[in-house]
Order: sequence, then structure tokens, then C-alpha cells
Amino acid sequence: MKRLFLVGLCLLTTFISLSQSTLQHPDQFLGYTVGKRFTPHHRVLAYAEAVAKNFSNRVKLLPYGTTFEGRPLMAVVVASEKNMTRLEEIRTTHLQQIGLGAAPTATSSSNNTALPPIAWMSYNVHGNEAISSEAFMLVLHDLLDPANSVSQKILANTVVILDPDLNPDGHDRYVNWYNQMSGTNPDPSPLAREHSEPWPSGRYTHYLFDPNRDWAWQTQEITQQRMALYQQWMPHLHADFHEMGPESPYYFAPSAKPYHEDITPWQREFQQIIGQYSSRYFDKNGWLYFTRENFDLFYPSYGDTWPTYNGAIGMTFEQGGGGRAGLAYQKRDGDTLTLRERIDHHYAASFATLESVADRPADVVKNFNSFFQKAQNNPVGEFKSYVIKTANDEGRIKALRKLLDNNLIRYGVAGKSQKLTGFSYQSQKNEAVTVETNDLVISAYQPKSTLLKILFEPQSTLEDSVTYDITSWCIPYAYGLKAYGFRERLTPTPYPTAAAASPTSLPANGPKPYAYLVRWQSAQDVQFLAGLLKNKVRVRVAERTFKQDNQSFDPGTLIVTRAGNERLGERFHQIVQQEAAKRGIRLIPATTGFVAEGADFGSGSVFSLKNPRVAVIAGDVTTPTSLGEVWHYFDQDLDYPVTLLDGNALPGSSLAGIDVLIMPQGYNYGKIMNDRTLTKLKDWVQAGGKLIVMERATGFFVDKPDFGLKRKEEKPEAKKEKTDRKADTDETLRQYGEREREAISEETPGSVYRVDLDRTHPLAFGYPNGYNALVQNVYDYDFLKDGWNVGYLRKDNYLAGFVGRNAKVKLNNTLLYGVQDMGKGSVVYIMDDPLFRGFWYNGKLLFGNAVFMVGN
Repeated sequence: MKRLFLVGLCLLTTFISLSQSTLQHPDQFLGYTVGKRFTPHHRVLAYAEAVAKNFSNRVKLLPYGTTFEGRPLMAVVVASEKNMTRLEEIRTTHLQQIGLGAAPTATSSSNNTALPPIAWMSYNVHGNEAISSEAFMLVLHDLLDPANSVSQKILANTVVILDPDLNPDGHDRYVNWYNQMSGTNPDPSPLAREHSEPWPSGRYTHYLFDPNRDWAWQTQEITQQRMALYQQWMPHLHADFHEMGPESPYYFAPSAKPYHEDITPWQREFQQIIGQYSSRYFDKNGWLYFTRENFDLFYPSYGDTWPTYNGAIGMTFEQGGGGRAGLAYQKRDGDTLTLRERIDHHYAASFATLESVADRPADVVKNFNSFFQKAQNNPVGEFKSYVIKTANDEGRIKALRKLLDNNLIRYGVAGKSQKLTGFSYQSQKNEAVTVETNDLVISAYQPKSTLLKILFEPQSTLEDSVTYDITSWCIPYAYGLKAYGFRERLTPTPYPTAAAASPTSLPANGPKPYAYLVRWQSAQDVQFLAGLLKNKVRVRVAERTFKQDNQSFDPGTLIVTRAGNERLGERFHQIVQQEAAKRGIRLIPATTGFVAEGADFGSGSVFSLKNPRVAVIAGDVTTPTSLGEVWHYFDQDLDYPVTLLDGNALPGSSLAGIDVLIMPQGYNYGKIMNDRTLTKLKDWVQAGGKLIVMERATGFFVDKPDFGLKRKEEKPEAKKEKTDRKADTDETLRQYGEREREAISEETPGSVYRVDLDRTHPLAFGYPNGYNALVQNVYDYDFLKDGWNVGYLRKDNYLAGFVGRNAKVKLNNTLLYGVQDMGKGSVVYIMDDPLFRGFWYNGKLLFGNAVFMVGN
């Protein structure tokens, strides 16, 4: 009996072992062949979970959060059985070696331990580029195939992390739509409805942000959670898989120029290596591809550049197809592009990339570690220290610290006062500065110094003016900070532990303040105001500077008086103090409404704010990302109600219940902006409404009756000069091969300008040191003849970034922000994008002024 029991136990153990090692193909698991239809996010993850259950010795799941719509986020680690048993040791020792982990203890592994490189593959950051998640399942399966010699080599020498779906909300938006549109047999005709994805498309996040431009800024919940996980691993290589238009073949590295100047020779060399390995796979199959075109390595917030600036080998892969291609698409050359072909291309590029690392693991690790050793001992760049003035700038400093923390950039405070000479970001020249004890100090001698330098560089060096994105992003400009760069090494002292924000302390039985004063300085103050208004607290605003108790208060200062809020009783003080504590706002109690200089609190120069009912035009007349920025601003930044109004319904909608109507950027307003709709908007404004028009949407109001926006007229002498120059240089004899560069002479793909402001106007409240705008379009608008020219560009206002020669001329003496009074209401023209990608922090105050301050 004992022998029979042992035999049975052995057979049972063998059966369990065999069942656990069964590798189920995605086709078997899904019930259809990969490429026959699009797979929803939950089924993709279910396959990964099934594989991990059977191969726990080689596969580990890393759940890392949820999307706004509640879908799970998960990465998958694949490694050899040997490396899986020491996975945590590999991760922590790796971080120790590059200076980002805890100091090694007596029992921890030596920093000299040979470690395998970590390769991270990101799929489906754009939701409607949905082949990535399909390719993921095939890659995962074949990495575990014991008969695949390339896979065995990869797992023997590399730890692989696969993220199957970076943007599940967008992915399912696309997949659900397409699966509803397609029939039994796909229709390859470009005219078929399955090839016309509706607005806003599945490309974007829930709030219609582009997650592939959010790596550094981390404004979206999916980016924040993914970056937290990424920086727990700091991979040596990061591959980012995309799709482009269906007429294009496949793109892989090497990237196009410009390369950022701080990309190392090793990283540049590996771009070539990736191209060589990928070309072998594609040549073998006779597939078309291209390299060194379109996709550069410059803007720091992409899935290839951000990892590159963090030491990794970063690259983008692009397959022709995108949301338009569907299951099958007939191209102009007559060939039919199928979903399976697109999947196979990403599959091949994935294995080519992993093999390139697996063939040289020691070199990859060595050069990655050298990147961080240099960062800590001999950092790149002119400046070895950065100082941010902190006095009276709590909101911006708090926002900056969050950005630095999210990117693991270390900082502290000066700890002592000293006089130095440094580069001023405001004046763009060297000047004497007193560094004060509590000023924020960032030393370049740290692991993340290359990323720090790139984010803080006042002028980025372009080796080629044709770029894929914006050409300036300097953090001091974006955040409106008074900042300095120093060639000296300053060693910061630890940043003081933040005390819990507490409401203004009041005696239990003592007199209550006559009013609470709050300086109007940053987006944090807009959040506080929005919280008060949402709680029905009446707020007043000083239109002019005033002095009280030996303190000076600038225009825009919030004055929250008991008078007018009597109906709230004691709740008034509770609401004000709770909202202040929530936002970290410093309340200044005032015991009287009488001021030493300026207007008393009951003066007509101290105006009351409304609790506005806000709507924003949505739908296919708008650009999704522009709408998303406004929506996210109200919903997430301010937690203030906003109505999304379908633009196509605007002509027939009543605006009686709306106080503020926002028109985000859009190129299709022409289909609704007929004479009748314009008259309706004008009547609504004249009755007391406020219309905020953004970016390209402003063009639909140029030269319209009663709207004051006009394009600049070219002066006769300028015309003559242009004609003479044309005759002299024979500009009509242009070269076809230079057409791309000729076109950009009329463009500014994201450059920074210093804006001249009328600081007495409510639209400019809170900007005593001026405002820097990220200018992306050339509007060439004249100053308002009957209105307020609040922000404009003069001849010498350029700060940073590329501007075409013709564009630079047009941006001289140009209106950027204007306010036109119309009856009881107003029209606010905003020609740049103050909410750009959610990271242009200083613009959030300007937009808050437009919504809450203007027109009261």
C-alpha cells in the first residue's frame, strides 16, 4: 500500500508539473486567431494572468494601479528561472549601483555583482494604435517557448518587462467602437465606416490628453502610476511601440535628427545597433521600412526621450495603420494591409530589440552605470547648481517640488545666506544675487542630473530646425519662477519637513477677523477661490494695490469678508479655513476694512466675484487635446463644475443658464459659426455673458461684425521692402528638396516669448514679474482698437525655442491676450494655450483670471 501511495503521489506530482508547464497559445485562449479581431483590455490581461499562473517560475505580474475609468494597469516580468528567484535582488542592487536605491547593508549583495540588463517594452500608449496589445500576447508566448533559441538567449541574459497596454481607457474606446462597426468580413475600402473613427478617437486618455507627451510632466493618473513603477526598475532599454498613417511602411531606429546634445555616444551607437537588428528581421521577410526620418530625439517628455535622458537606450517603433486601418485596409498602391501583418511587424521589432540587448548584456549594463556615475561626479551642462527664490511663492514652489519628486530629482534649501553671481532666467544674463537661507537649491551632482539639466536649460540646442514637437520647455519659464543657474557647486541642506497646513489660529472666545486676505499669486490660489465659490462664499477682489498693517497687497488680492456672508454664520470661518488648509493657503486675518493706502474694502475698486456657471464647447468642432486641457483643469485642478456642451448643438441651444462659455482650439468651427450663431453669441455676451476664445478658434471672429479682432495690415513700405528683397534674392527660384525647411520659416513649433502685460487689468492679476508664453502659432493679430490689449509681443520679447524667420517678423507687435467689452459682457481672446498639456503651470493662473476675474 505504501508503494502504491508513493507511485500515485509521483504520478500526481508529474501531472501537476506538466499542467503548470502547459503553454497555451493566445489563439487557444481567446478562441480566435490573433489578428482576426481586436482584443479588449481585460482579455489581454486575462491571457497574461493565465500564463503567469502556469509559469510562476518565469513570469511575474506587477499590478501598478487603475485608470480613471477603473481599468487595471499591469506590467509583466519575464525572466529565466534563475533570475526570477533573485528578481528583487537584481532590482535593488541595480538601483544601488546607479545611486537611486538605499545604501547597501552588510547583508546585501555587493555593488560589483554582475546583473542582467532590464529591457522594458511599452505597448499601446495611444489607444487606437491597438496592434501593440495583440503583439504583446505573441511576444509573451514566444519568450516562454522552449524551442525558440532566440527566446532562450534573451531570458538567459536579460530581464524583460512587458507593459501590454499603457492607455486602457483609450484602447477600449477604440476596440469597442471598431468591433461594433465591423461585420463578418472586414471591408478594406477606405470609404467604409469602419475606417472613419469618430471624434475624439481612442488615441487619448479619459481626459483627452496625449499620454506619450506626458512622461516628464506626469499630469495623468496612468502616467503617474506607470512612472512610479518604471523608476522602481530604471530599465537599461525602453522600446515604445506606435502606429502612424496606413500608407506608411514600418519605422525603426536610428532616429531622425535633431538628437539632443546630451545623448551619449553609446546611446547614439545603440540606435544604429537597433536598426541593424531590426533590418535583419525585416529583410528576411521582405518587409518595407525606413529609418532616420520624422521621429527625432529632442522633446523630453516622450516614451523614447525621457528614458534616454534617464540613461536608457530609448527608441520609437511606428507601424503604418493606426485607428484608420482596422482589420484590413486597401492602400493607394492597391495593396491590402491586414491587421495580422501589422502585428507581425511589431512582434519582429520586439524580438530584434530584445536580441540586440541579449547579445551584449555586459556592455549595456556598463554604459548605463557609467551614465549615472558621470551624472553624480561630472554632470553635463554649464550650470552645476540651480537656485529658486521661494519668498512669497509658496504655490509655485509646491508645484515645482511635486514635479521634481515625480522625476526623482533631489533638492534641498540653501541653509545659509550668501552673495553670488549667476545666470538669471528672467533677465537672461549674469547678475549678482543673494541666495537666502530658505531658497530651494538643486545640485547637478546627483543621479538625475542629465534630466535636470535638460528640463532647466534656458535655450535648447537644435542641430536641425525640423522637429516633431515643441522646441522649448524650460521649467523656470513654465512655472513662472525666479530662478538662477550657477557654475559653482552648491550643496543643499535637507528640505525642511513640511508642517501640516493648518487654518489660521483664532482664539476660542476672541473676536473673529473682519476679513481674510489671500495674495493672488499662483494656480493654488485659483483652487482656493474655486473651493470658496463652490461653497457659496462671497469673495471680493482688490483692483488696486493697498497697504494694511505695514504690508503691501497687489491687485488681485482676495478679500473674504464676513459682510455678505452672514447667512453662513459660523460655517463661514470653517469653510474658509478648511479650504485654505486643503490647498496649503496662508490666510492673513484683517481686523478692519480700513487701509493705510489704497481703497478700503467697501470701495467700488474692490469688486465682488460671481459664482459663474461655466460651459466648454466639446465635440468634433474642437481639438480633443485642447478640450481635454480645459476639462481636466476644471475637473481635476479646481474641482469646479463645468458643462461639456456639444458644439454641433450650439446653434439650437439656449445659453440662458451659462455665465462663461469657453471655445477651445478647433479647426471645424466653420460648420457652426454661421451668421445666425455669431449673432446669438453676440446677443448672449451683450446680455452679460463672458466668451473665452482660445488659440485657432479666435480666427473665426476675425473681421466679424462687432467683434474687434483684426489681422495686421501690411504697411506700404513693408510691401515694397519685401518686393525689393524678392527681386534681389530671386526667392521664387526655390528648391523642391528644401520645401520642408521653407515651410517652417512660417512656423513656431513651440517657442517661449516674454509677454508685455497690462498688469492693471484683471486678466493679468498675479503676475508682478511678467509672464512667459509658449507660442505655437503665428496669428499676426493687430492690437484691439476698441478693447483692452492685456498681453502682447514686442520686437525683443523672444526668449527660447525655434521660430521661423518669417514667423518672427509676424510675431512683432502682435496681440496675444485681449479683452473686448460688449454690452454687459465681455469677450476674452487668448491666442496661446495657457493650459498646454497641463504642465505650463504658470498659465493656470492666467486662465483662472479669464474665468473668474475678468468682467466683474
